[in-house]
Amino acid sequence: MARVNFTTGRLAAFACPPDKAQAFLWDSGVTGLGIRATPRGAPSYIFQREFQGKSPRITIGAVANWSIPRARERAREMQRDIDQGRDPRLVKAERQAEDEATRAAARSAELTVGQVWAHYLVDRKAVWGIRHHDDHLKLAKPGGERATRGTRGRGLTIAGPLYALMGFRLADVTASVVEAWAAKEAKTRQSSARLALRCFKAFLNWCAEHEEYKTQVPLVNPAKTRRTREALGKAAAKSDVLLKEQLAEWFRAVRALQAPVMSAYLQILLLTGARRTEILDLTWKDVDTRWKSLTIRDKVEGERKIPLTPYTAQLITTLPHLKKNPFVFASATAKGGRITDPRAGMQAACKAAKIEGLTPHGLRRSFKSLTEWLEIPTGVVAQIMGHKPSATAEKHYTVRPLDMLRVHHERIELWMLEQAGIEIERDAAAINGNEVSLSRAG
Repeated sequence: MARVNFTTGRLAAFACPPDKAQAFLWDSGVTGLGIRATPRGAPSYIFQREFQGKSPRITIGAVANWSIPRARERAREMQRDIDQGRDPRLVKAERQAEDEATRAAARSAELTVGQVWAHYLVDRKAVWGIRHHDDHLKLAKPGGERATRGTRGRGLTIAGPLYALMGFRLADVTASVVEAWAAKEAKTRQSSARLALRCFKAFLNWCAEHEEYKTQVPLVNPAKTRRTREALGKAAAKSDVLLKEQLAEWFRAVRALQAPVMSAYLQILLLTGARRTEILDLTWKDVDTRWKSLTIRDKVEGERKIPLTPYTAQLITTLPHLKKNPFVFASATAKGGRITDPRAGMQAACKAAKIEGLTPHGLRRSFKSLTEWLEIPTGVVAQIMGHKPSATAEKHYTVRPLDMLRVHHERIELWMLEQAGIEIERDAAAINGNEVSLSRAG
């Protein structure tokens, strides 16, 4: 092979003849260093020397990207690898892997919390419920959009509690950063900040277990510090509950609401003891009028069946069916197709009934508390409400079919309606058909 001393001019003048598939030019300064050119491709530096009876050809890089001295030094490195019995192809592959790892580490170090948070939500969506996923979206939302309510007169939506952390590099999230965030959030929204902190701790735990991000977070979760917990405080136990003597006024006010869907929803929320969104998410497919049951999707077992009691059935059958809308408590204007926030209706009813501080979740608490008057078995109430069994016998040995729950649940409903002054009219046909007819007391 003819060799020439590589110079910038010679390299610029070298080209592959159009009648050949490739052409080579070899350097006289470093044995094994050459240039390969093709009719269409740009010339590249190559290195070719005998190794273990073969002559592997290894591409160094494009002539346009490598200077002559740098290409010669790389060729000498490859020759040293051969002299030491190492395959220069394997050495090159190892070097490329190391370079890629270095670049990946550099990219990872620049990732923001917001970028990793988005990956976290995608990764966990399959194992989360819809509500839990939506909560995470709201916690990190930017805010600043035009709104007509719920912004305390500002006219713009408020950023979620975690939004302030989204711009930080993940590598910069330290205990002091989280503590400063907690101290600020505690001044305006302590309750939602506590939820945000729990979610953020879980997020950082996920990062610590994820290969791509574990080098960017400390060994000790920075969201788990005493100062952060003290800044946000402990959640006080809620005690809002309907008393037995308040049932009459509360039912009267709720039944007088101008929105029949909201009226039915609030009554059913109390009479079933279900969680707020469990009833909101009811679809017509979940209502079995033949076997008198409701199928409820819950956060404990995934799904449970409870009795469709007579008065609840009557309320549901009076609700309108919106075209192509699957929800029982449908809304023609809501984006999701159903009512989303029952607080306004609840507040209006409580104001009319002169009952202060009662929330929609307080109705679930009321169901449990009011059953104490009837001495209903605790396990029955827990199964209707969707609470986890609290004892070994309940978990493994007690199986209550729907008809057994119905006996107790209908008794609970009947007692509440009697306390509310809602008369129950029965006749022989109604009794034989296991149905009751209810009307407002005169």
